[in-house]
Amino acid sequence: MSSSSLSTPSVLSSPSLPRLTQAHAPLTHAVEVVNELGAREQVQIPAERPLTIYVDKRELVTLMTLGAQPELLVLGYLRNQRLVESVLDIESITVDWEVHAAAVRTRHGIARIEERMASKVVTTGCGQGSVFGGLMDEVDRIQLPDARLTQGQLYGIVNAIRLKETTYKSSGSVHGCALFKGEDLLIFVEDVGRHNAIDTIAGWMWMNPESCSSSDCAGDPATSPMSGADKVFYTTGRLTSEMVIKSAQMGVPIVVSRSGMTQMGHAVAQQLGLCAIGRATNRRFVCYSATHRLVLQPILAQAPVVPPARAADEV
Repeated sequence: MSSSSLSTPSVLSSPSLPRLTQAHAPLTHAVEVVNELGAREQVQIPAERPLTIYVDKRELVTLMTLGAQPELLVLGYLRNQRLVESVLDIESITVDWEVHAAAVRTRHGIARIEERMASKVVTTGCGQGSVFGGLMDEVDRIQLPDARLTQGQLYGIVNAIRLKETTYKSSGSVHGCALFKGEDLLIFVEDVGRHNAIDTIAGWMWMNPESCSSSDCAGDPATSPMSGADKVFYTTGRLTSEMVIKSAQMGVPIVVSRSGMTQMGHAVAQQLGLCAIGRATNRRFVCYSATHRLVLQPILAQAPVVPPARAADEV
């Protein structure tokens, strides 16, 4: 396990949380190309590598991933597929890039794992070809908290992403997802598939519980999962039904996309009362569902977009 190391002390401070390695791998790869002038040059392309997940020594699935935060990806995958109900169900996740494997050790096993692995639904996701059956069955049980987002805050989110230094800007061909609290960026994740990115954020939320009093939290306050009630999920990819469901499972009632939305994604968002905002670039956007959650400020749409400051060596 030479490619792995222990997680940060802040994560290990609570003995109830799973132990995670911190495996690293290059995010881009240099290749030689021929441009439109016939000249050869080197460009960076995103890395893509398989990661096979083993749960209690049983092979579960292989994900194709950039590999930025693989332990959180695995944790979030198990969470969003509803294979584990709590972060406390996991004892440890060990990733070794030398064998492209993630070993998950649970505390009590996964109930009915044969049955839950048997039914699969083909999805439109890239980097992840199928999900376990029963995901749609849980939609009726999801109740999203009351939340609002102002148009000004929406513009702040879009601008924060625009200014973010990303792998996409240097090499393209990846999706980005982020979690915001108001206009404050909490975490930004890129991967070859948007499903991988949202799963990584779900894992991060489980590993970063919010402080709260015992009267507000169920169980040990130190292990109470981060609430999505006051959060906004952002993605560069389209809002499909699965992306909407995963956001709702994380308790996030507002999602923003640079892209559009599918018919089934729209139907599920309406059923859940989830606010789905798409085609969000610069000052433009469309709100597909739960418009009552968006506090409109139309006058802001007429304000000019301030370009990012140029570096001194570019002036």
